[in-house]
Parts: sequence; structure tokens; C-alpha cells
Amino acid sequence: MRLTELKLPLDHTDAELNAAILKRLGITAGELVGYTIFRRGYDARKRSSIVLTYTLDIEVRDESALLARLKGDRHVGPTPDTSYHFVAKAPQTLSAPRPVVIGAGPCGLFATLLLAQMGFRPIMLERGKAVRERTQDTWGLWRKGKLNPESNVQFGEGGAGTFSDGKLYSQIKDPQSRGRKVLTEFVKAGAPAEILYVSKPHIGTFKLVSMVENMRTEIEALGGEIRFQSKVERIDIEQGQVRGLTLAGGEYIAATHIVLAVGHSARDTFRMLHEQGVHVEAKPFSIGVRIEHPQSLIDRARFGDHAGHPILGAADYKLVHHCSNQRSAYSFCMCPGGTVVAATSEPGRVVTNGMSQYSRNERNANSAIVVGVTPADYPGSDTDPLAGIEFQRHWESLAFEAGGADYRAPAQLVGDFLAGRPSTEFGSVLPSYTPGVRLTDLSLCLPDFVITALRESLPAFGREIAGFSMNDAIMTGVETRTSSPIRITRDETFQSLNTRGLFPAGEGAGYAGGILSAAVDGIKVAEAVALSLVQHTA
Repeated sequence: MRLTELKLPLDHTDAELNAAILKRLGITAGELVGYTIFRRGYDARKRSSIVLTYTLDIEVRDESALLARLKGDRHVGPTPDTSYHFVAKAPQTLSAPRPVVIGAGPCGLFATLLLAQMGFRPIMLERGKAVRERTQDTWGLWRKGKLNPESNVQFGEGGAGTFSDGKLYSQIKDPQSRGRKVLTEFVKAGAPAEILYVSKPHIGTFKLVSMVENMRTEIEALGGEIRFQSKVERIDIEQGQVRGLTLAGGEYIAATHIVLAVGHSARDTFRMLHEQGVHVEAKPFSIGVRIEHPQSLIDRARFGDHAGHPILGAADYKLVHHCSNQRSAYSFCMCPGGTVVAATSEPGRVVTNGMSQYSRNERNANSAIVVGVTPADYPGSDTDPLAGIEFQRHWESLAFEAGGADYRAPAQLVGDFLAGRPSTEFGSVLPSYTPGVRLTDLSLCLPDFVITALRESLPAFGREIAGFSMNDAIMTGVETRTSSPIRITRDETFQSLNTRGLFPAGEGAGYAGGILSAAVDGIKVAEAVALSLVQHTA
């Protein structure tokens, strides 16, 4: 049976948890067989009395009698089935070609894994390199200012999520327990078991690297094939149906079912699809900066005297302000105890992102502070659905110039930004961005409406988190790739509106935002592909 909303003090013992269960259910120790923690969160609204909140799955001697006695108690009931159930299995003779997945990020990885587990022997194509080689190339940009356009934060095994905080929570509705399936597979691949029950699970970059490798091993053991440095140059479409694809090296692969999980930065692929007539729409996204504060400041603001408690860990935050210019500024991808990283995938441009390790023990907290952008904000969107990409490129190029044209990023102290003057020296907060920053004026590389919104929102955020608008906090630009600027629209069968057999998926197609939601979308699309293949064979 499941018991929800059981609250205990932050420093309770196991014995106190056990006693609280007995008291809450009105049973004796002899009636309790055991329990497992399904979810543990905390309530920090009162910093002086932070409490832990549990959801527990409990086994008792006479469950039916206890449920009958507690009938009407909304916090007690049968344990729901959170196991994942496959929708299909590959038939003995599959008449269609093997399904192909383009992209090895969280979405593509789980689409491939699920298809392999169902017996469909998928082929996954990734334009970048295997995760460890890719990590070396990424460090090449961070340490030496040397960019590999095909192997970086955006491209390569594991996708953009590999170099992130590794957050594994989402607000998506999940009645089929696909999210639980994702977490279970991650634990099987080497993630800490705690991600199955803590309220805001995260993994961190170093752990993600080995996990991705372990998942690759399982896919291959199940008959799947993974090919790196295999960029798709063209999709073969005949009378609205995909027939195959051509790689950059000239190889042709026949395919009637292609999962398109290319991530939000595959700009050349978006252009290729649009030119081939695949339906693409412009969509909103956001742009802004990364802001850094001492992690200790955020911990004190959120947890008070409990700051630094091992169960609470490094504090995070979520902020939003509705501005007088009709814009909204908000925090995005907050990385406690992390670093700001170089995330460009194109030469001559600067893009920022945030990353944390599992320990989250770096000195600074960082988050994107971004402002919403709609297709009405960038020229040409009424005739070109890819106009948002050029809008992103414009500001990324200006950031490159403002940073010194050597992949350093432009940066400015909050106090100087609010006063409208360029920064000339650092204060108490030192930026974590590598290959380094150049102090300047961020208004050189952001739209006026973004500057106006940020100058209004930062003091407002300071009223919610004491010290947030401190003069010495450092802002680094620009954050442009919060989400895909396009949507490759799909129908109820998860296929492109006008291209049968093409299954747009994940962040790049405009259907996810973050590791967990992208992975869940990959599972959904894999299910749709499997059902289509079974019907095709029948």
C-alpha cells in the first residue's frame, strides 16, 4: 500500500521514521512487514523548520483490513503499478527495413534502447563522436579555444544533456510510467539508486559519461547498431513517404521508419528538411545570460541555518518576473554548485550553458536568466520558419565579437549592468566560464527588449532571494539555445504532418525540454514506430 505526505524533521532517525509510520497507520510493529521509499522531498518554506516529506510503499500483515479501516483517507491507498509495459514485440519475420534513429542524445538513446528491447534491431546514427572522444574535443574548446563543429557540447554521444547538471525531473504528465522506466534504466546503467526516490534527482556530467557507454553496450547486445561520425546529408522521400537516407560520405541506407532526434542545434539538418518539403514551423524560445552567485549565498537564502545540510545539498531556485514591457524574465536550467560552459557548435559564435557534477560542490551557483522571444520578434518568420535560427546566430556572433573574437565570452557585473556602464574589473564573484571572459557591456549583444526586461527583473529577484541582485554577481552572455526555434510538427501517430515514416522527436523537434522529458518522448516515439512496424509486417 502507499502512504503519502508523511512529514518528519530534517534530522530524524530511521527509528523515528518507523515509529511515524506505525502511528500514522495505527498499527503495531508486528503488523508492519517493511517499507520502501518511493519519493523523498523537502519543504523549505519555513527556513527555521525544514521538514522532509515522504511517499512510502508499505507492506503490512493484513492490507485489505487496513485499507478498509482507513477508507476515505486521501493519503493512504493501494500502491499504483509503476512498472513499464512494452507495447509490442518484433515479429519473427520483419518485412520492413530496420528502423533508423538519427541522434544519440537522451531522446535518440532511449528510442534506440526501447526499439532494441522490443527486438527491432535499430540503427542509430550520430554525427558526432563516442562520448569519451567527444569529451576530449569539448575540453579542447574549453581549455584551448579550439572548436570542432561536429564534436562539442551539442553534438556527440549523449547529446547536450551530457554536459549539464543532469537534472532528471520534469512536470510532464506520465500515466504510463515512462519516466520511471527512464530512471530505472539509468540506475541499471550506473546512476545512483537515490534518483528513484529523491524529489529532484540529478546525476552530473562525469557519471553520465559512463552511463551512456553502458547503455550503448546494452543496445548492441540486443542487436542494435550504433554508428558515430555518420552525418545524415539527405532524407529520401518519395510521394510523401520516407524510403531511406544518404550519409555525408555517400552511403545510402534504406529505411521506412526514421526517428528524428537531432537536438535543438542541428541547424543544417533543419535547413535540409525544410528544403526537402518536410513541414516545419517557427516557435518561441528564450534568450538571455548566465548569472553566477556564491553558492553559499543561495544556500543561506533558501535554507537559513540549515545551509550545508547533507540531505539538502546545494540549494536551487526558480524565479519569474512579469515585466512592464509585456515580457517575462525567468530562471532556466539552474545549476547549483556548477560552472558556466562554452556551448557553441558553430565557428565565430559564443553560446553559454550551465553544468554541474554529481557532487555540486563548485564555489558558484549559476542559472540562465532569459526572456521569451516569439516569431514576431525576428524578421522573416512569416515566410521562413527557420528565421529564428538566424536570430540566434546574430546575437551569438555579436557575443563572439564582444568577447574578443577568441571564444571568450562577454561578461558584466550586475551592478554595472543595472547602472548601464561597462565593467572593467571583477568583484568578489569570479566567473567560472572557460576559455575565459572579457569584461564589457552586455547590451552590445542582446536585444533592447531583453536588456530592459533583465534590468527590471534582477532587483525583483533580489527581493525574493536576498543578495541576488548584488553588485558583484557576474553575468556572462549569451544564452540562446534554451529550446529549439522550430517545431517539426507531428500528428497523433507521432509522424510528420506531411512525411510518412518520419518521426520527429525530442527537443530538436520542439517536443521536449530537458533530459527526462526528451527521454520520455523517445520512448513514446519508439512505441509508435514499433506499432507501425508490426502493422506494416501484418
